[in-house]
Amino acid sequence: MLLVLSDEHRGHLKFLTQVDANVVKEFCKISLDFIRKGVNRKVYQSAAQKLGVDMVTIQHGVEGLMYLFTECSKLMLSELDFHDSILTLGFSEEINKELLQIYLDNRKEVRNIVSQLSLALPNYHNLEWRFDIQLASRSLQRQAEPQVLLKLHTKQNGESQHHVMQTDPVNLLHLTHTLEAALNEVKSQHCRRIMRNIK
Repeated sequence: MLLVLSDEHRGHLKFLTQVDANVVKEFCKISLDFIRKGVNRKVYQSAAQKLGVDMVTIQHGVEGLMYLFTECSKLMLSELDFHDSILTLGFSEEINKELLQIYLDNRKEVRNIVSQLSLALPNYHNLEWRFDIQLASRSLQRQAEPQVLLKLHTKQNGESQHHVMQTDPVNLLHLTHTLEAALNEVKSQHCRRIMRNIK
C-alpha cells in the first residue's frame, strides 16, 4: 500500500528539496520532537532566521514531515512502500535513504503516540446471523421472501454493544463481492504502479 499525498502536502515538502541533506535531517529531528512533545513556535522562528526564509515555509516543511511520518506509521508501510511513496516528492537519493532510515527507526514509537491520541472506536467481538424465509402469508400463498438477520457485537472500553441489521441475500452477496473486488484491486501490481506515479 502506498501513501498518496495531496498537492498541498507536496507543496509543503517542496521547500525541503531545495536545501542540503543536513537541513532535512534537522527538520526530521524537529518534526519527531514535535510529534513527541508538541509544537514549539520558537523553533520555527530560529530556523527561519538561520535559513533566511519566512516562518510559514518552515512551519509547512515541519508539518509536512510530521504528516508523512504519522500517516506512514499509522499504515505501517513496509520499507519498499515508504520508499515508493516518497519517490514522487523529488528528493535526492541521499535524502530518500535518510528519510527511510528515520522512518524505520521511529515508526513504532510514532505509531504508539498516534494510537494514544486517536479516538477509541468499537472493536469487532462477534457476529450472529440467521436466515429467515417467509413462505406464505394470508394474502399471498406460495411466496418466498428470504431475509438475512445479522447481530453484530462490538466492544468499546469494556462495554458490549450489539447492532441488529436486516438485508436480503442478493444485496449481501453484492456487498461482499464489491468489497472483495476493491481489496483485490488495491493489492494488484497495476494499482500500486499507478498510485506510485500519481503526482
